Amino acid sequence: MNSIPLTKAHGPGRPKDMEKRAAILEAAKALFIRNAFAGTSMDAIAAEAGVSKLTVYSHFGDKDNLFREVIRARIQDLLPEDIYSFDPSADIGEILNRVALVHAKLDCDQENVGTFRAILSDCRQGNPRYGKLMWEEGPMRTRGLMERLLQQAVDSHKLDIDNVPRASMQFMSLIKGDMMMRRMFGCAECVQTYTREVEENARAGVAMFLRAYAPH
Repeated sequence: MNSIPLTKAHGPGRPKDMEKRAAILEAAKALFIRNAFAGTSMDAIAAEAGVSKLTVYSHFGDKDNLFREVIRARIQDLLPEDIYSFDPSADIGEILNRVALVHAKLDCDQENVGTFRAILSDCRQGNPRYGKLMWEEGPMRTRGLMERLLQQAVDSHKLDIDNVPRASMQFMSLIKGDMMMRRMFGCAECVQTYTREVEENARAGVAMFLRAYAPH
């Protein structure tokens, strides 16, 4: 009598659940950028993702939490924590240039600027909490990582900084200059020229930062 081969049972629907979650995040990201937060409904997100509204709520709870997860996933994909890793044997200028180039290019990217526009649109319509969510998951997270990096450099005598939080803000301002604002106002006509300027400005910002904070 032939025996029936046994197959290993898998948990019910786990891979499919993760696929649905990823689809919801992608749909929400696209709609938030296109229609801003206030103009995006959970029904629209569900339709875009090809799932039921109940599935959206079961994964994320509510719209605020979904928005936070979208921003968190986006920031972590674009700015993983290892970008801010400190190596005491490496040249501090090379470390800062690595951070500067990634940050400047991302902050001046057309899609990311579109996200900023959507947030500003919501703030103008009296929804400041969405901007607050973006601020907490984006700039506040990266600021903390940058402060940690600068403090490690100070502790290793690579930099001489008396106020690390302030120096972190100065660093971010120097490497971007007005490049993000130019993109925001649609003044980056030539993509090649603009891209080159972003990189040149980031490197110049690092050079100025080091002139201010390199040990004397």
